[in-house]
Amino acid sequence: MKRSIKSVLTASMAALCVMGMGMSVNAYELNPEVKDVTPALREASTVGVWTHENPAMKNAPDKDAILVMTFGTTFTDTRHKTIDAVEKAIQEANPNVPVYEAYTSHIIIDRVKAKEGITKLTPEEAFAKLKADGYTRVAVVSLDVIPGMEYSYDSVVTKMQAPNFKKISLATPLMYFQGTEGEPDQVVDFLKAVSTQFPKMGAHDATLIMAHGTPHPGNAYYSVIQDRLHQLGMNNVFVYSVEGRPNLEDVIPKLKAGGFNHVTLMPIMMVAGDHANNDMAGSEPDSHKSQLEAQGFKVSTYIHGLGENKAVRDIYVQRADEALAALQK
Repeated sequence: MKRSIKSVLTASMAALCVMGMGMSVNAYELNPEVKDVTPALREASTVGVWTHENPAMKNAPDKDAILVMTFGTTFTDTRHKTIDAVEKAIQEANPNVPVYEAYTSHIIIDRVKAKEGITKLTPEEAFAKLKADGYTRVAVVSLDVIPGMEYSYDSVVTKMQAPNFKKISLATPLMYFQGTEGEPDQVVDFLKAVSTQFPKMGAHDATLIMAHGTPHPGNAYYSVIQDRLHQLGMNNVFVYSVEGRPNLEDVIPKLKAGGFNHVTLMPIMMVAGDHANNDMAGSEPDSHKSQLEAQGFKVSTYIHGLGENKAVRDIYVQRADEALAALQK
């Protein structure tokens, strides 16, 4: 396999679209000597926006919709300010294409129903509703931050729906490309967007941006984030995670070595839910705020989800546009 990312695929790859195999906006270009592209090889070479065209429905009319997939939250206030705000921005940017929603967490769906009497749809239920409403082409937008475990779930559940629609696409998450071989550095794009909410910092002030963390190999994105922070000259900003590495214990020695005595804690998650309010900013002795205070740091907290940041919302609108464009190719 030729290791070069191209936006235009070879003729052998393009032929797969006619055969009904998945296509992507970007993919590893296969050597032109490869004449028999197997489904496994095709799938392995998929990079970027994934799309699938169903030849069995080629004569069906084009009727487009957007489906936003999110893990969800039980915190009503932050839901309105983040998830709902992103969906509204996507809808406003595409007034003629309806925006549907799906929650991937069944636990959160149950809790929202019990607490508020609001029924949130699972991805399978949302796809079934789209089908019943007559939509034949669906652009799926994931509100995930990195391509980790949750994004992998979004990918699998979307691909399982391929036989049910004329064409379907899946957008990349907030961060995906890292600036290799002519692709954009979306980690830098994200950091520039999130830096609009950083506090003014002096010589002894630092900001800790808290990620979720995952056992998925996508956890490595946090190391890339820290590298890009250094490249951008943001040497007083550190990334750590709740359930991955680096964690708070990894960062504290760096704070001490840098002579920082005041720290602002800030989540880089779509919503400011349980992790932000309790794990990060809670009053319990094991909260991140309490642990840092016990180490002698003065601690401030910024309890707002990424969806509240317009610059971040704009990136998600771009991801939706990319998925819609893939439907129209």
